[in-house]
Amino acid sequence: MAPTPRPRRGPVLRARRAAGPRNRARARAAVPNFFTLMNLLAGFFSLIQTAAGNLEAAAWLVVLAGFFDLLDGLMARLVGVSGDFGVELDSLSDVVSFGVAPSFLLYVFGLNQLGPMWGGLLASLPALFGAVRLAKFNSLTEAGVKSTEFSGLPIPAQAGTVVVFILTFIDRPWFDVLARPQLSVLITLVVGMSALMVSPISFPALPQPNRTNLRAYRYRFLLFLTAMVLGVVFQEEGLLAAAVIYLGWGLGRALLWAVRVATGADPDPDEPAPVVDVGP
Repeated sequence: MAPTPRPRRGPVLRARRAAGPRNRARARAAVPNFFTLMNLLAGFFSLIQTAAGNLEAAAWLVVLAGFFDLLDGLMARLVGVSGDFGVELDSLSDVVSFGVAPSFLLYVFGLNQLGPMWGGLLASLPALFGAVRLAKFNSLTEAGVKSTEFSGLPIPAQAGTVVVFILTFIDRPWFDVLARPQLSVLITLVVGMSALMVSPISFPALPQPNRTNLRAYRYRFLLFLTAMVLGVVFQEEGLLAAAVIYLGWGLGRALLWAVRVATGADPDPDEPAPVVDVGP
């Protein structure tokens, strides 16, 4: 008896089997992209709340955008996906949530007292310098540059510092943004944060949370958990304290590095100022 011939696979069946791995990869990539879009949505609603005069709600929405931005990075590492599409989508979302939204918030909060011209120019600095920083990050990503340090202040950290400053002082009667001395504090904050984004000063990044990195960078993870606890327990005051600690870490290491170079001592290789980037 002749054996029954095996059915031949048609082109449709072969195409479906070949597309299986691609479809699974797309499904995995959809997880971090979802959180990236939630980041963008939070930034958009922050703009709406600022336009409506609800500055406190607008500021908290920027904080929420930062939470989604953190989640999309963690999810991308957990599911093991990376690609140009995710990088570009993340950068576009960050421009809105951490550049345009804080800039508009700063203008309505107090910089509008300088008039549409000068107040608008000052308020635009976080958006303009943030866009430059993200473009720099994308160019380095295409070149395959990796590091455990940020070169310059990351744009979410800049936005977080600005909004927690507003949240902390928005209801303080002694901080009257209409008064010139207090307004000068706000101007200094805006100019300083914008300049730090494009500076060569290095700030610590949080590596992928695996066993090796947990041992090698235990102090970074400890400080990150401390910042989360401060934010939950003390809310805006805790977040402001966490922002000051983070800025002090980067600026303190840069100052120590500069002193060592000026005195002729060999700078510690673990001390600041790598000129590469790992994130926005």
